[in-house]
Formats: sequence, C-alpha cells, structure tokens
Amino acid sequence: MTYLKTLNRNTQGIICLVAALAFLTVSDSIIKWLSSGLPLHEIMLLRSLFALILIFVFIRLEGGLQTLKTRRPLLHFIRGSMLVLANMFFFLGLAVMPLAETVSLFYTAPLFICILSQPVLGERVGPLRWLVIIAGLIGVIIMLRPGSEVFRSVSLLPVLAALSYAAMTMMTRKLGMQEKASALTFYIQLAFIVISSVVGLAIGDGRFDNYDSGATGFLLRAWSWPDLAQLQLLLLCGVMVSFGGYLISQAYRLGEAAAVAPFEYASLPFALMIGFYLWGDWPDWISFVGSGLIIFSGLLVFYLENRAHKKLHQHAQIDY
Repeated sequence: MTYLKTLNRNTQGIICLVAALAFLTVSDSIIKWLSSGLPLHEIMLLRSLFALILIFVFIRLEGGLQTLKTRRPLLHFIRGSMLVLANMFFFLGLAVMPLAETVSLFYTAPLFICILSQPVLGERVGPLRWLVIIAGLIGVIIMLRPGSEVFRSVSLLPVLAALSYAAMTMMTRKLGMQEKASALTFYIQLAFIVISSVVGLAIGDGRFDNYDSGATGFLLRAWSWPDLAQLQLLLLCGVMVSFGGYLISQAYRLGEAAAVAPFEYASLPFALMIGFYLWGDWPDWISFVGSGLIIFSGLLVFYLENRAHKKLHQHAQIDY
C-alpha cells in the first residue's frame, strides 16, 4: 500500500481499475449463470443487499458514517441510476450473448468517456487521440457487422450500457473530488436496491412475461425464492461487486478519465477465459479483429496521455 502511494495518481487509478475489472468479471459470470433461473431485478436486488454489508466495512475504514454526508444527493441518485441502467442493458445482452462478445462491445465505454472528458470535465483531448478514438469506433463497427445476417439488434444492448456507464463515470469524477470511494459505492448500491425493489413490485409477479426472447424473459420473469446454491452464488456476487465497485470508484477519483479509461479493456482476457471454461464460447476471427482494434486504440490513447503527462512534468521542473 505504501508503494502505491509513491506512484502518480493516474498509475494508482489504473491499478485500482484493473483489480476492479477482475472482481466485476467474476460477478458478471455469476449473473450470466443465474440468468436462466432468476429475473434480473431480483438478482440485482439480492446482489446489492449482500454487497452493502461489506461496503459498511469500507465506510468504517474511511472514517465512519459521517463519510456518507453529502450536499449533492440528487447527483448521487442520478449517478446511481445511470449505473443501474448500464447494468440492466449489459446483463440483458449478457443473458443471450457470449461473455467475451458482450464485454468487447461494452468497450465502447472508454471511447465515450474520452469523448465526454473534454466538454464535461475540461480534460484536453488532442487531435491524435481523436484519431485513435475513431479507430476504436471502427473496431466496434467491425464487431457489430451492421447490414450482415450476423448482426443482431440485441448486440446494441452492451453499446447502450457503455453510453450509460460513460455518463456515470463523468459524475464520478465530479463527485470524487470531495467524496470518499466508500460513499460513492454506498450510494450506487442504494440506487440498485431502491430501483430493483420498485421494478420488482411493478412486474415481479411475472404477469408481463409473455415473450420468447431470452433477454426479455430475463427482465420480465416472475420472482422465485433462490435455492441454497443460488444464494451462495449471489453472496459471492455481492462480495465481488462490492470490491469491484469500491476500486472502480477509487480509480476514477485518483486518475484522469482519459488516462484511466483505456484500461477498461483489461477485462477481456478475464472474460475470454471464464467464457470458454464455463460455456465453451470463443469469438470468431472478425470479432478478434474488431476487439484488437479497440484494444490497440485504447492502449495508444494511454500512451499519448502518458507522454503528455511526462512533458508537463518536465516543464514544471524546468519552471521550478
């Protein structure tokens, strides 16, 4: 921990993000596994209730309940709602798509974050970085393959999730200057609990479940009490998401969005391994080309950001 404090804030943010992605990919895999038996809003509610227990430990370590005090409760709620929306889009796609393909399409998020970081946060995005972002978007188009018989409208769900997630990240940066990571994570899980409960009360009896679609059925399925194995998986899911949520909030508190965001791509190796091991899923070569282009563009964005950071640091030393 002492060593981490000697690193610059962007590097600290990147380390937190990569660790968060490992936890969150395990959580995603558990939800995909449970998607055939339980409805989405029930999974989200129980996962968040279990996660909240561990989050209170983080709150205690960061100063106690006073860390939850905020002057911007509305911004917290909007941020939480954006992440709930992102999760719903993502998990609906995940229920019927391979894990690695869903994660790859969600990689649109770092591109959206870089695009939004200039007008929303005032972080400079130079012309070279814009070209790299365009290259990444081309990679997304290659993966979607619009106009071909391979294209499925459900493939747009992870992209919509990415847009919602990018909006949430912008709010994290605005809140993160003054709020603790534990508080950011707490309000996120509180939003999940409130919204999932409301959705469950509205449609949890299954009266609207008249569709054959896997994604739609996952959303509209009636609630049922989980068996012991499902409860154990939900508990593990809650632990994974609490650690992941805390670390991802910390990542964007510490680092600049344009520097940290490209490392969202680190979840692809985790998704490939878990997806192949559990479901035998393996992307075709076109998906690999698209994913590769997206990852390459993200790493190049980081390289350009790191180079700019070093130049700024050198100028500061000369001025001193």
